[in-house]
Parts: sequence; C-alpha cells; structure tokens
Amino acid sequence: MSYSVKEILHLEVSPALGCTEPVAIALATAAAASVIPNERPEKIEVWVDPNIYKNGLAVIIPGTGGLNGLDTAAVLGALHGDSSLGLEVLEPIDESGVKDACKYKETHQVLVNLLENHHGIYVRALLTYKKHTTEAVIETVHDNITCLTMDGKPVADSSLVKTEQAHQADVSKLEDYIKQLSLDDLVEMISDLDDDDFLFLKEGITYNMRLADYGLKHGSGLGVGLTLERLARLKILTRDMILSARIITSAASDARMGGIKLPAMSSGGSGNHGLTAILPIYAVSDFVDCDEKTLLEAIALSHLITAYVKAQTGRLSAVCGCSVAAGAGATAGVTYLMGGTTAQMAGAITNLTEDLAGIICDGAKSGCALKLATAAGTAVQAALFAIHGVNVHSTDGIIGTSPEQTMQNIGTLSTQGMIDTDRTILKIMLEKHFIAANS
Repeated sequence: MSYSVKEILHLEVSPALGCTEPVAIALATAAAASVIPNERPEKIEVWVDPNIYKNGLAVIIPGTGGLNGLDTAAVLGALHGDSSLGLEVLEPIDESGVKDACKYKETHQVLVNLLENHHGIYVRALLTYKKHTTEAVIETVHDNITCLTMDGKPVADSSLVKTEQAHQADVSKLEDYIKQLSLDDLVEMISDLDDDDFLFLKEGITYNMRLADYGLKHGSGLGVGLTLERLARLKILTRDMILSARIITSAASDARMGGIKLPAMSSGGSGNHGLTAILPIYAVSDFVDCDEKTLLEAIALSHLITAYVKAQTGRLSAVCGCSVAAGAGATAGVTYLMGGTTAQMAGAITNLTEDLAGIICDGAKSGCALKLATAAGTAVQAALFAIHGVNVHSTDGIIGTSPEQTMQNIGTLSTQGMIDTDRTILKIMLEKHFIAANS
C-alpha cells in the first residue's frame, strides 16, 4: 500500500493543545466519561506505559494556571474534557473546571499506575460509577482509542472507536510504508502538494508562530526565547538566521511547556516536534530570497522526514525526538529553502545527527525550550555546513553510508541501545518525585 503526501500530512500533522502525553491521558478519561455523560465517576484509575509516564510527570497542563501531574490530567479529562476534540480535548477547561478538578482529587480516589515493562504508547482509563464501570484504551499513537466499554462490553456505535481504529491501521501501515522510502522519494513527493495542502501547511505556521509571539511577549516557561531576544537587542549575540531560528522555536516551546492555552501544530504526535519541524525554516525564510510556495514545500519536506525518523525510533524513546527527528526534518527543509540539492540535504541530516544524536529525552517540562533552541540552531548550521561542503564521513560513529542508513541507525540506537538508559532516566525522575511528594 502506498500513501500520498496529503495522506501522510493528514496522519502525521495535527493541532494539539498541551503536551500530548498528559493530553492522551485526558483523552482516555474523557472518552470513558462520555459513555455516561450525566454522572460523575466515584473513582478514576489510569494505567500508562513508561514513556507516557515520563513525559507527563512534570509538564504543565494548559489552562490550569501552572498545575501538572498525570492525576490532574486524568481528572480534568473525565470531568470537563471533550473527547470529540481529539488532542484538543482540554479546550473546554476554564478556571471553574480547574477548581472543580482540584476539589475532586481531595475527595475521590485518582490512581495512576505505571506499566514498567510495556513498550509503545499505551493508556488505559477505568472509571467507576455507582452502578457501572467504563473503560477506554489508547494505543500506538496519542489519539488512537482502540477500546471503549461499559461494564466490560463494547459501546455500540461509538464514532470515537470506529474512527480511531481506522486511524491506527493507517498509521501502522504508513510507518511500514515510509520506512521503505529514500530521501529522493520524500523530496519527490512534495511536487504533489495541492492548494489545500499549502493552506494546511500555512495554518501550521500560524499556530506555531502564535505560540512564539506569546512566549516572546510574556517570557513564559523558562523564558529561553525572550532571553535570547534580549541578548540580541543588547548586541551580545548577533541576530543571524541561526539565532533567529533559536529565538522563535524556543519561545514557542516556552509558551507551550508553560501551560499557555494555545494549540501547536504537531508533527509525528508531538507539539514540540511540530515547533521544531516548522519554525526554524520559517525563521530562515526572512534571510533568503524565496517565495511562499518554496517555504511551504520546505515545511512539507520537514514533516515527511520527521515521520520517517519517528517510524524508525518509535513515537517515544530515550532519545530527544525534537533533536534527531524533527531536527533532521528541519535541516533538510532549510537546505531545500536555500536551493540545496538532495545530496546536500543528505549531508545536512548527517551533520545534524553527528551533532545531536546523544541528547536524551528526560520528560516534557519547561527545560525542553533549551533543547529546542539547540535543535533549531543546529538544524540551520548543519544545512549551511552541507551547502558549503562540510559533511561528516560515513566512517564516523553511527553515521551510515546514506542518509537513510543514518536515520535507521538512530532508530536502532533508540529502540535497542538505550532501553536501559530510558529506565534509568525514569528511575531518577521517580525518586525525585517521591522525595518532593514526601517532603
């Protein structure tokens, strides 16, 4: 089975409100609650895989005024989420809803269980009512509801499950398909973009620049973007295309990780991936002579390469996907924007991989803005190096003889080489969390 560029973009790129790991938990509890819409559960239980747990442990939930926690996400979804909105499930949340959720946690059991040996995205939500139980399961991708039951029996005619099961099948087949493609194939696909695709890609810029503008105005989260902007104004740093990419990408992450209630256009199931895949290219467009069509084609290529790398590494892993997946997409897109050849795009991907392959993912949090600043700047630098003839050799480390092999090696590193690393990261985070909770 083959896929068009439109189908790949439809499956891999979508708006997401907040970090997609706690959002997935909220979506699962909201879906389970939708079965009995006029009654509140007496108890909420959630089971999640290690990477959902890791990424959702400390990140701020949008629209909550700074609250975090997997249990908070579960309650917000169950009481006030709208499962029909998918990854924007928390859009209806307001101040009164947040207060209601906090009161619920004080008087009801909300249990979050870690499935230590489970691999791949998995969320199971079980809601207990006075006379019934409802259950929802999410697998493979963050918005893929594979099961919705009441008292152990499938809910009849559930549009949530029917649609998402089809989505799961498409995503699984897509990953198998895209793994077989070459960089040349991915570049060739962008010639098939139509007017609707261009409008969708332009919408992604609008979504993500709205976050960047907010971060720069308010200094949200860690304030990385705003600090870089100030350093440029003071002429301590030079505002070149590398710094501009770092500023807007990190500022958007500042806002998103700071819990600002604005959606990001995600890529490969991650809002931060979407920021990295889009914004460095948009920043560079101010420095080069290019038209809007070329800019949007470059962003489309970035999404395709991000999807390719994510198919190799898995949706979540011990390696920072913003660096090695969306970063690879961004550097190829920047090279395309500058008029580079496919061979130069291959060199840019190789350069970036050699530079950023060791960056770990230690969960979603405000500090992600630092990693996005690094990824964005390195994406531009790697492209510039490749265009000017600087290319890492295939004899170096994990670099392959082709860009495809290099990206496949990143997948091997993520799925085989860093399993113990991922466990150690989570162990450290859990120990910190336990100490903080008992201090």
